[in-house]
Amino acid sequence: MVDLQTQYQHIKQEIDAGIQEVIDSAAFIKGKKVTEFQEHLEQYTGAKHVIPVGNGTDALQIALMGLGLKAGDEVITPTFTFIATAEVVALLGLTPVVVDVDWDTMNMDINAVRRAITPRTKAIVPVHLFGQCADMEPLMQLAQEHHLYVVEDACQAIGSRYTFADGHTRQAGTIGDIGCTSFFPSKNLGCYGDGGAIFTNNDDLAARMRAIANHGMVVRYHHDMIGVNSRLDSIQAAVLDAKLPHLDDYIAARQRAAAYYDKAFAGNSKLLIPGRQTRSTHVFHQYTLRVTGADRDRLREGLAERGIPAMIYYPVPLHQQKAYLDPRYNDGDFPVAERLAGCVLSLPMHTELDEEQLAYITSAVLELV
Repeated sequence: MVDLQTQYQHIKQEIDAGIQEVIDSAAFIKGKKVTEFQEHLEQYTGAKHVIPVGNGTDALQIALMGLGLKAGDEVITPTFTFIATAEVVALLGLTPVVVDVDWDTMNMDINAVRRAITPRTKAIVPVHLFGQCADMEPLMQLAQEHHLYVVEDACQAIGSRYTFADGHTRQAGTIGDIGCTSFFPSKNLGCYGDGGAIFTNNDDLAARMRAIANHGMVVRYHHDMIGVNSRLDSIQAAVLDAKLPHLDDYIAARQRAAAYYDKAFAGNSKLLIPGRQTRSTHVFHQYTLRVTGADRDRLREGLAERGIPAMIYYPVPLHQQKAYLDPRYNDGDFPVAERLAGCVLSLPMHTELDEEQLAYITSAVLELV
């Protein structure tokens, strides 16, 4: 699905130099490389504050902790997403409220969000799934109308840009009150281990979340709030800082591969290419087909026999996960998410795909359907 080894070979000198610098300094935790990467990521995203943390799930948890929500407060999130989005809500004693998604973009359905708001709702967590932003302008308007926080899960969409009606643009993760991202190795901007970051333009929230991520501590050994231990280590920061200048090129390479896939599958009645959110660029963390006129699982098996990996993101919506079964929800309540779970298939998508590989993949798909 990804080719991190070839990508590394192209930037080996920068990566190796950055890692060696950390080893020479022995500043493995909270070293200079972490500060440098934080500053460079602030410049790239336009976020006033970037808080590097241990992983994307930590970022989501610390974000919700920073809002000071109380047990039982409701947090709305899509049911078609990775489990971390609901996981942190449940871990904090909050109440996850799931909503359906849009069939074309596979992102949160704004009308479903509107119907789900109650007096107990305190926050909305849109997920920028597969690499493009949810429709943020109407979502932000809805949140402001009901005095709700918005925490963006931008773990799959770093570098995606959303254009507002007045023409101004913002990067994924910098639109809501707080944004979160992951640097898992397979992400568009990935390290060589675990890593994540939080974005905000709010000074008070930034100070609070920095303290929470550091055991609730501002002054050493004085703990003003309940916190956690979550930090990006210096070696991972060095890797990310070497990759960050290449991120736009990585995105462009993914977009070229997606355009090849689009052209190859256009007009095939059994395959639906990824729908696009008209106001958002798509950075294609995944290229996800909807297989509507063929056997999705048989197609995946056939591709595997030809040496082509393909993944199902995600086979079980949140409301059908054993750990999150809720008497409020029944099978059939979220028809779009349930239909997507039965038909989505993600093809290889990374920066190193060449035309020969793309031709082989697309030919195999078309032969098998």
